[in-house]
Amino acid sequence: MDSNKRPDNMVRITTKELADAFIEEQINAIREQVGDKKVLLALSGGVDSSVVAALLIKAIGKQLVCVHVNHGLMRKGESENVIEVFRNGLDANLVYVDATDRFLGKLENVSDPESKRKIIGAEFINVFDEEAAKLDGISFLAQGTIYPDILESIKQAEGKKAVKSHHNVGGLPDEMEMQLVEPIKLLFKDEVRVVGEALGLPHAMVYRQPFPGPGLGVRCLGAITRDRLEALREADAILREEFDINGLAEKVWQYFVVVPDMKSVGVKDDSRYEGWPAIIRAVNTTDAMTATIEEIPYSVLHKVTARITAEVNGINRVLYDITPKPTGTIEWE
Repeated sequence: MDSNKRPDNMVRITTKELADAFIEEQINAIREQVGDKKVLLALSGGVDSSVVAALLIKAIGKQLVCVHVNHGLMRKGESENVIEVFRNGLDANLVYVDATDRFLGKLENVSDPESKRKIIGAEFINVFDEEAAKLDGISFLAQGTIYPDILESIKQAEGKKAVKSHHNVGGLPDEMEMQLVEPIKLLFKDEVRVVGEALGLPHAMVYRQPFPGPGLGVRCLGAITRDRLEALREADAILREEFDINGLAEKVWQYFVVVPDMKSVGVKDDSRYEGWPAIIRAVNTTDAMTATIEEIPYSVLHKVTARITAEVNGINRVLYDITPKPTGTIEWE
């Protein structure tokens, strides 16, 4: 049977009991596949790679080497959270790489969105490869591939118009010597979350929002500057905090802030004050092909606005994007 085909009779993982059975099955399969060899995993902190990491730690412990690359475009506290959960909590063999200066140096004065994406993607691979080269005896590469990734890539291979291609499905070099370990490749996202909770991962990590690979790099619109990037990070953190407080965090599929490379006049301390606008985006979707706008209560919007304009240096306006997809995309870049 095609190992990339989900069996028709496969039971959907909807309960802790089913998740526990799946975990036990995968632990045995991982141990049989890996033996006493080492496995390498790029750990982003997203739900898929986090669940794979937790599974592998349970199965093979220190034989797993996790590499977390902080490209300087993470949301506030995310890299610190990865270190806390995996190194301090799960005693993972974790390599942390702070490559902030390297990435921001490459992105200096680059304003085209596609160019930014390509630079970030290529530099991530460069950093990851350099770290992997420092390690001895790595025989396997673990990936957080899930079933929708495979389905989309199959569509593309058949000449159909795919929503998007995936680097971890058919995007790896043919000459790669490492074998793949993909323990959740037949699961849908909701099943991955059930497994993550059964593994004991923090709820906030298991239900982490979708976050683009380039991170805040495509939400700091135009050419990225350190001051505007930091303003974006702080404004986004305030939005997420207020959504948590007001019970919106799990009601809205994706919510975030973008900060464009433009300024408008404002008033601060009775003086003229030029600052950037912070634009809030909050959408719901089932397939990311279309998206509707979440109607955020005005009381929440007022609180977010008051906090951002008072607490974030450089921002003097807050706007709310009410454009559905289509005509707008979910991200701005």
